[in-house]
Amino acid sequence: MATEKKAASASRRQFLTGAAAVGAGTVAAGVARAAEPDPLITEVQDWASGFGDGVDATPYGLPIKFEDDVVRRNVEWLPADTISSINFTPIHALDGTITPAGCAFERHHSGAIELSKSDYRLMINGDVETPMVFSYADLERFPRENHVYFLECAANTGMEWAGAQLNGAQFTHGMIHNMEYSGIPVRTLLAEAGWSGEVEGKWLYVEGADASSNGRSIPLEKALDDCLIAIKANGEALRKEHGYPARLVVPGWEGNMWVKWVRRMEIMDGPVESREETSKYTDTLADGTSRKWTWVMDAKSVVTSPSPQMPITHGHGPVVITGMAWSGHGKITRVDVSKDGGKTWETARLAADPANKALTRFYLDTEWNGEEWFLQSRAMDETGYVQPTKAQLRDVRGLNSIYHNNCIQTWWVKSNGEAENVEVS
Repeated sequence: MATEKKAASASRRQFLTGAAAVGAGTVAAGVARAAEPDPLITEVQDWASGFGDGVDATPYGLPIKFEDDVVRRNVEWLPADTISSINFTPIHALDGTITPAGCAFERHHSGAIELSKSDYRLMINGDVETPMVFSYADLERFPRENHVYFLECAANTGMEWAGAQLNGAQFTHGMIHNMEYSGIPVRTLLAEAGWSGEVEGKWLYVEGADASSNGRSIPLEKALDDCLIAIKANGEALRKEHGYPARLVVPGWEGNMWVKWVRRMEIMDGPVESREETSKYTDTLADGTSRKWTWVMDAKSVVTSPSPQMPITHGHGPVVITGMAWSGHGKITRVDVSKDGGKTWETARLAADPANKALTRFYLDTEWNGEEWFLQSRAMDETGYVQPTKAQLRDVRGLNSIYHNNCIQTWWVKSNGEAENVEVS
């Protein structure tokens, strides 16, 4: 095995060494060599002939213009209005696991509001000894924790339920982001208000400050376990669209429960069954009945490259297949990749030790020589759960569902390197 790996490594180095001599117009072919030296190496370029920007040119750093295509995107025909809509993270163009806040997807029910820190208030009432109201300055005085978690909309991949619909990982799986949150545990704030300590049968109703009054009921046991009131993300203040100045974080559970601009938390004897808990975010089965309280986001993965928005353009030879995996049940333990639509599988390399309820990056370093691929990935988590096929999900839930579609995704990589969203039956 060691000899095989060494040979493969040498082969890759040999190929890349040869490719380095290929002219710009012949890289895709991977065969012809440049007749002349590369002027980008032999000649002094403009960027090395003068001064660049000074340190104050961009007081808040922005992406370079060459990456201006890495942006959130909306599907115009999806909503009636962008005020109550969603856009998508450009997951196809990202690597690693942390999502930059500037391209992390948004979901609003009545638009992103501007709420200043000085105007912010968080009320705790219900079954507590002393109902309390905290200002933002009050929250900053509590001990904080830092955790990396994924946030996934329950409707992520929902449009793919009945068949291949949208041609891009950004649109099929882009209702997700992964950030480091800094915040105060909900249990700390409830204790400050004199929570009785009773958990059995108790719920926490959490409400946002926006016009939709988006509110969700959470079992108190979950709220006390790992929920946070986040005041920072990725080291800086939350963005307006992500709930500035404070939002609820509900690790591993559907994004609608991560109430933004959180203004009130009330301990109650039962769930409220609010509009967002009844009109949506339930799963209709084939017989017309609906599952409710399906909060946990099951293990899921997707290949982000190659994919429809990230075709193979460098020609034959070494290629890195990469993607993301995650589970609301805990840590990802393994990701397999198939090039033939699930007939055979290869175990991918995890880029780092998987974190709890956070994205895990995987890689499969391989070779492509123009053959057709039907690329799939399959995630497994620490509970033993294995990501299902779309057929397996349909066998249980029929075709009426929208939410919680964690099926195995297929990309058809064609002989020219382009890729298309397809369904393998």
